Amino acid sequence: MFTRQFWKAAVERAVKTVAQALIAVIAGASFDWFTADWQAIAGVSLTAGVLSILTSIASEGMGPKNSPSLVD
Repeated sequence: MFTRQFWKAAVERAVKTVAQALIAVIAGASFDWFTADWQAIAGVSLTAGVLSILTSIASEGMGPKNSPSLVD
């Protein structure tokens, strides 16, 4: 967990998770670009990113060495 390789992979996963959460909210059937609560959308997306980082930390040591993954 204290290596650059670990954090590089963990941050990559978190950025992807933020993007996925953002797309999931925007892709909702009732989404309206003009009345959307962009602060709430950003909050949900960033929370997903934080949870991704926490999951990576929790997964450290269970999979490959210096990796946030559970599998090779």
